[in-house]
Amino acid sequence: MSLTDLLRAHLDALPPGPLAVAFSGGMDSSALLHALAQLPAARVRGLRAIHVDHGLHDASGGWAAHCRDFATRLDVPLQVTAVDVDRAAGTGLEDAARRARLAAFAQSMGTGEFIALAQHRGDQAETVLLKLLRGAGPEGLGAMRALRQFGKGHLWRPLLDLPRATLADYANEHALRWIEDPSNTHTHLSRNFLRHEIFPHLVQQWPQAAAALAHSATWLRAAADYIDAQSAAALADLRGAELATLDWRGWLALPDALRDPVLRRWLREAGLDEPAHFHVAELERQLLAANDRHPCVTFDNTQLRRDRNVLRASRRDHARAGD
Repeated sequence: MSLTDLLRAHLDALPPGPLAVAFSGGMDSSALLHALAQLPAARVRGLRAIHVDHGLHDASGGWAAHCRDFATRLDVPLQVTAVDVDRAAGTGLEDAARRARLAAFAQSMGTGEFIALAQHRGDQAETVLLKLLRGAGPEGLGAMRALRQFGKGHLWRPLLDLPRATLADYANEHALRWIEDPSNTHTHLSRNFLRHEIFPHLVQQWPQAAAALAHSATWLRAAADYIDAQSAAALADLRGAELATLDWRGWLALPDALRDPVLRRWLREAGLDEPAHFHVAELERQLLAANDRHPCVTFDNTQLRRDRNVLRASRRDHARAGD
């Protein structure tokens, strides 16, 4: 299926709402924006583009100018938003830039708007590998959703089943001009290292590696969604009279696949921190100990304590030692 045919089919299935394209000016988003601009179904949704200037490169101002020219030629409105990337966030420049970009999208989007992102099958395969190397469970290994709620609308990724070669063919066929961000070749960045150093070797041995990983992500996403629904139902049964209390015996009796997600959902809904996997294991160990002990597990700013028949969660700075 061609890029245009794929987008036409996806647009037909997309719920009503305005449409914007996250437009970096690179090849992928250039092909996406150009192809959508050819479709009346996209135009009738008020097609527009959003360019985020991260200010991380001396040429970023020129990139914004290129995006304005590209959008003008397509007769598509463009919004340029400059952001400050927190270089000292401690999670790496890639993650800090992504967080700043998403915050800009959330601030810029209209009510019910769909922001189309140009991530393709290769990006999805890389995400699965990155999540796997970080020890993620089904939710993480399900990688990127094709459609998910975000801000006042949705993030829409219509190209996750499409190989990048299809985008390259489209861009070359239509003689598109795009930006080449030099940071895309910096292999000290995790995703770039996988893309340039690891993935070529995988594809050499397993030519269908990207398709296989993306297919696995689809299966894992379905499994993660099922676990999420089951965890919501289980939490409804186990939650105590207060929001920050939980029936700990009932929690321990849950299947292995549900204990971790139920605990995380409970803490998230209570506005508290989520634990690492080893914190959950330690909590299980302590709760199974003799009844005269006082199980207590702390992480970040959160404390979990057994209080008779319930597990109680609280902020560490509000917790009273020795209770």
